[in-house]
Amino acid sequence: MSLSRSGNRPTLRSVIGRGHLIVALVGVAMASLSLTLLGVLALRVYADHNLQLIARSISYTVEAAVVFNDNVAATEALALIASTEEVADAQVFDEKRQLLARWQRPETGLVSELEIQIARTLLEKPINMPILHQGQEVGSILLTGHGGSLMRFLLSGLAGIVLCTAVSAWVALYLARRQLRGITGPLRSLAEVAHAARRERAFDRRVPPARIAELDSLGNDFNALLDELESWQTHLQNENETLAHQASHDSLTGLPNRAFFEGRLIRALRNASKHDERVAVLFIDSDRFKGINDNFGHAAGDAVLVAVATRVRAQLREEDLVARLGGDEFAVLLTPLHTTEDAERIAEKIIASMELPVQLPGDTQVMSSLSVGIAIYPDHGSTPGTLLDAADAAMYQAKRLSRGGQFTAGSEHFVANVQTRR
Repeated sequence: MSLSRSGNRPTLRSVIGRGHLIVALVGVAMASLSLTLLGVLALRVYADHNLQLIARSISYTVEAAVVFNDNVAATEALALIASTEEVADAQVFDEKRQLLARWQRPETGLVSELEIQIARTLLEKPINMPILHQGQEVGSILLTGHGGSLMRFLLSGLAGIVLCTAVSAWVALYLARRQLRGITGPLRSLAEVAHAARRERAFDRRVPPARIAELDSLGNDFNALLDELESWQTHLQNENETLAHQASHDSLTGLPNRAFFEGRLIRALRNASKHDERVAVLFIDSDRFKGINDNFGHAAGDAVLVAVATRVRAQLREEDLVARLGGDEFAVLLTPLHTTEDAERIAEKIIASMELPVQLPGDTQVMSSLSVGIAIYPDHGSTPGTLLDAADAAMYQAKRLSRGGQFTAGSEHFVANVQTRR
């Protein structure tokens, strides 16, 4: 639900990027419009001043022709100057406002009409300048500007403005996107680390440093929070591992308990059935434990149990398992088992490991022995329960025959230890 809602919302990058684009376009458009208006105003002032100079030059040239009312001379002088200047129409009047001479630019066509329209739109009204002779007005000149150069100037100016606008817009967008990456990059890194912590419980990832102080401070605070979460996660994992170990192991000897042993036995029998292998269970019981416990105290009994656990474990292969089932009873799982003789040989080594005395707290030493019952899968049982019962019964049979010996279930084969033989 939250993903669908966030999927319909615009991203921070798109929002800021769109805002930067709008600001850049508006700013560049306003600057271009301002430059265009200033250019047109400057061009208008320049064109008006230029037309004034042309009118003054014509006035000096046709002054004599106007004084003598010479139409031909006035027309020739007018054409001589107007044809080389930006003039569309030039008229000379005498002192009675009668037309004396006139010159018109001969161009025709769409371009010429467009130039004239531009001149009429952008330039001032036609200039009317008096013709003076010895300080007295003897006539006047009426000039209308031509927009050819004006149009070419405007077109080249507009092309330059468009080019500058495009370059300015590109630079503005580049700088805006660069600034945007400085904002959205750290935020994206923060979001990725937060997503990994929430979805994958990856509390070991950290937000990289950012160039912007506020974003860097936010990343540092988030990293500090991740440090605390990682510490708590490690603490909880250690607690869980400790609890799991305590639930499946004996606190005194450190060996697996009955529940752990039975679980491993179930998996071993399932695997042996699949691969047609044999498995052996050794049931071990301490022969003199009760007497040691009664005569020397519980601390002595605990010392004997720890010694038994240590010595039995030292006789096994790495893949074998020894567990304390409870009290002074232990069990060994041998998997895989090649022959029954292998189990009996290991049982003999376990029994022989107790030939040395056990050191009790203080300077006291006691002798102890072990009785071992052996049961083989699938000969003596096909389930964990039947196999353990068979090994237990074989252990009691070994005790009845002689303590400190071993007995294999379903047979008359009994082996006593060296002390019993003596």
